Amino acid sequence: MRDRLRKEKVLVSACLLGVGCRPDGKAKKDEVIVTLLNKTIYFILCPEILAGFGVPRQRIEIEGGDGEKLLDGEAKVFTEKGLDVTDKIIKAAHIVLELCRMAGIKKAVFKEKSPSCGNNFIYDGTFSGRLIKGKGVVTALLERNGIEVFSEEEYKKKKF
Repeated sequence: MRDRLRKEKVLVSACLLGVGCRPDGKAKKDEVIVTLLNKTIYFILCPEILAGFGVPRQRIEIEGGDGEKLLDGEAKVFTEKGLDVTDKIIKAAHIVLELCRMAGIKKAVFKEKSPSCGNNFIYDGTFSGRLIKGKGVVTALLERNGIEVFSEEEYKKKKF
């Protein structure tokens, strides 16, 4: 029991662990991440499901910047059909932050390129498949509040 209490707590994108929660209903299970997480206590979630989006669903992208700009009120989030879902995704980001605080989570491993979870790159808001350097909104909010966020590739390279 004592060893369990000392284990690191990590928040993880559900799709990385095999949950079919992506817009197309698929997962991006990463066996290396699964193995690395066996040494932790991990919590899984998908911020976009938490925001109330179903599966399958329309893709969403940040228009006008990244998660940082979104939190600063300088960007918006839209679905492929042009529906503004900015408020929903920001509310979900704040719920994720509160969950981290309540559970004592200090690290997260998120799926790169996501408008919610991306750590280094996200799609540019045009739904053209073009990437830009930037963070997803949940990543930006967590980092602003002292939680370390890693992409799946960064986490695999870390020496813990």
